[in-house]
Amino acid sequence: MSRRVVRQSKFRHVFGQAAKADQAYEDIRVSKVTWDSAFCAVNPKFLAIIVEAGGGGAFIVLPLAKTGRVDKNYPLVTGHTGPVLDIDWCPHNDNVIASASDDTTVMVWQIPDYTPVRNITEPVITLEGHSKRVGILCWHPTARNVLLSAGGDNVIIIWNVGTGEALLSLDDIHPDVIHSVCWNSNGSLLATTCKDKTLRIIDPRKSQVVAERFAAHEGMRPMRAVFTRLGHIFTTGFTRMSQRELGLWDPNNFEEPVALQEMDTSNGVLLPFYDHDSSIVYLCGKGDSSIRYFEITDEPPFVHYLNTFSSKEPQRGMGFMPKRGLDVSKCEIARFYKLHERKCEPIVMTVPRKSDLFQDDLYPDTPGPEPALEADEWLSGQDAEPVLISLKEGYIPPKHRELRITKRNILDVRPPAGPRRSQSSSEAPLSQHTLETLLEEIKALRERVQAQEERITALENMLCELVDGTD
Repeated sequence: MSRRVVRQSKFRHVFGQAAKADQAYEDIRVSKVTWDSAFCAVNPKFLAIIVEAGGGGAFIVLPLAKTGRVDKNYPLVTGHTGPVLDIDWCPHNDNVIASASDDTTVMVWQIPDYTPVRNITEPVITLEGHSKRVGILCWHPTARNVLLSAGGDNVIIIWNVGTGEALLSLDDIHPDVIHSVCWNSNGSLLATTCKDKTLRIIDPRKSQVVAERFAAHEGMRPMRAVFTRLGHIFTTGFTRMSQRELGLWDPNNFEEPVALQEMDTSNGVLLPFYDHDSSIVYLCGKGDSSIRYFEITDEPPFVHYLNTFSSKEPQRGMGFMPKRGLDVSKCEIARFYKLHERKCEPIVMTVPRKSDLFQDDLYPDTPGPEPALEADEWLSGQDAEPVLISLKEGYIPPKHRELRITKRNILDVRPPAGPRRSQSSSEAPLSQHTLETLLEEIKALRERVQAQEERITALENMLCELVDGTD
């Protein structure tokens, strides 16, 4: 009798566990807008959630440690005149977040490390270029200050947030509403899905479609796509009979899928969260009460079902923690932030291991907070893989770094001398004139301080004389 051989995988026993009640974030009025985004974004410092707000759109930003009941007067980030539809943390600065709204604008915000006293209403910069609502945001994985936005006008705009300029506008590629956009690992290509049922691979700097596949999933409901570590495209969609389906595609041969699996019958769009380090994809359906996860490998059947985390409450949205925000001492390989109607609950995915030592095989070097390229270098055609860091000693988020905006003088149309390299103003070399001005200011301030100190001494002496006189 032949024995069934069980596939060897270190992720076969990954299990999910909801955090204890005191680790949840309570009393948050999660947005009720009907939009298929995650409504939640998280990084090693902060948790951001799109919330209900009168007279415009808002989201709340909480330090990760601020668990428990959230004060109803806790300051919000408010500035949009329409509902906020998507938010995304900058991968290279944990204090910077972008928000997209129904009001056609994208705003970029600097979040302080301390808790603000009142609502944050002033963005660092407002990016205006879309003619309809903006529903998708995605930061470039390796280039500093490069942000992608996609709107209801079927246009994708790639911005240099450091200057406020639109670097590229892809406005004649999609004939209908864009459902999802995803960068590959070095940011050289985009995978997009559209209401016209076409999956496209786009080279944004050439503004051209490199490969496309019509009806990767035959149903009319929205599709989602993400790049995998091996360069394949993982998709979620619907069959003609409205069954949910997942697919794996090779962009070099779009004729036949590498893998195609039917799942279940449900209306909720499956949001895929892909982990490049472990090659596990987690599927979270809006309105579902479960998270299914699969390992993607280069051996048949290519997409291997691992397990399902189930709970009683349906999810309104989901946040996915970057690898550097996880607790490596507990063999945590993923952490989700599940949105309920009035709370947010962390869910931890763990690989059971007996040893307390650092598990090298679970934690290969992972993308860190340093960008590999400047915006202008990427635009000129350069590519670079993410700058990796080791998690062996754990990850400590860097201190608050300010996002500086250097708006170019649009009246100065002279071409730049020599090769152009974008620099944040904090790194730009100071001219001789600026140095002299600064030294003069410092000298003047010192003289003023000295004069104030002399004045304080004189007043103290007068006070002492008066006190002695009254005695």
